[in-house]
Amino acid sequence: MFTERLDFLPDLLALHAAHRAEFPFLLMSSGDQGWDMLFAAESTTLYHGGEGEAFVEALRGFQPQAVDNPHGLPFVGGYFLYLGYDLLSQFEAKVDEALPDSFPLAAMARVPAALLINRREQSAWLVAETASQLQRLQQLVHGIAPFNPHPVSLLSLQEDPPQWYTDAVLRLKQYIYEGDVFQVNISRGWRAELGPDVAAPDLFAALRRANPAPFSALADFGQAQIVSSSPERLVRVRDGWADTRPIAGTHPRSPDPTEDAALKQRLISSIKERAEHVMLIDLERNDLGRISQPGTVEVNELMAVESYAYVHHIESNIRGRLREEITPADTIRALFPGGTITGCPKVRTMQIIRELENSARRAYTGSLGYLNRDGSMDLNILIRTFMQEGQQLRFRAGGGIVADSDPERELQETRHKARGLLRALGVEQA
Repeated sequence: MFTERLDFLPDLLALHAAHRAEFPFLLMSSGDQGWDMLFAAESTTLYHGGEGEAFVEALRGFQPQAVDNPHGLPFVGGYFLYLGYDLLSQFEAKVDEALPDSFPLAAMARVPAALLINRREQSAWLVAETASQLQRLQQLVHGIAPFNPHPVSLLSLQEDPPQWYTDAVLRLKQYIYEGDVFQVNISRGWRAELGPDVAAPDLFAALRRANPAPFSALADFGQAQIVSSSPERLVRVRDGWADTRPIAGTHPRSPDPTEDAALKQRLISSIKERAEHVMLIDLERNDLGRISQPGTVEVNELMAVESYAYVHHIESNIRGRLREEITPADTIRALFPGGTITGCPKVRTMQIIRELENSARRAYTGSLGYLNRDGSMDLNILIRTFMQEGQQLRFRAGGGIVADSDPERELQETRHKARGLLRALGVEQA
């Protein structure tokens, strides 16, 4: 492994924008926490509808190897992974496959080199598997001009009919009353046409300004791009432990500090929100228990309230010590898709989501991130996410429906969650 610590912080978005084919994948955190990572892809395999089994087989073929990492860097060569939500039928045969769709279903890219920035320490590193790859990074990182994004312009914007969503909430409440499920996460969509000069890096820059988040990502697949400001982690594997950090419980923020503090307290005091959150903690404990050593699954952070640009969220952290034989494919199979964006019980909720939404979710509520050569990995959940094809843009927002959900309030929650995405497009929403 070849590494070099830089004496300056490179503009990773500028490098991506200038060399999109060579550096197609960018992960960014927020504030003074976490790492920003720009991946140099050696080869990328895209999988479309009907090819999910091939992706799963490629993932199963991964063999971890020992890697020297004296600096404790989070990435030391490996793979970039993307799993669209509709890949779930490969992991759960009882859920029908989605309707055919042009957007990539999954991707696996070999990444032998990367640029890393530690936000807390304000330090930057070049990482490469060979000396020639390190030299290439050294050549590119010096003298790159700062990224100057085009303004995001919008030609049209449409959203799914509000009546459809409130009707879906009523139908879900009927399923709940009949005993099929306890909670279901249902979503609705927006469609937009961008101006002719707006590219994915421009959109990412606008979204980062409007809605910074710890698991943001920009993935360029050539004909399709993912632009995300996700606040949620699906799974992290490190030193034999797997962590998942579910988000369940949302309240809009106020620009007035006193009122905002009261809203935050109202969220954490809500019996409904706390009950829903505990139910989803139990679901995630069950998922982790399928791959963890007996007695090691624990909730090591319970009901923390995290504040983002437009909403407060309740978050918890659950972890388990992985059994020796568990592979990355096993871990993903156990946890994907996340319980917070499907519901409880998980399989039945996925069937109902497929029935009511009646369209592919594409990247939305799927996952992306990295897999190291040693088997460690970190994957997000793709919420607050744009899906771009040319100048056509789609995004979705949803919420968890329970027995006492109010359809109009649930509709408003989708709008609160979409607010950062809409603001990135220049659309202000009351």
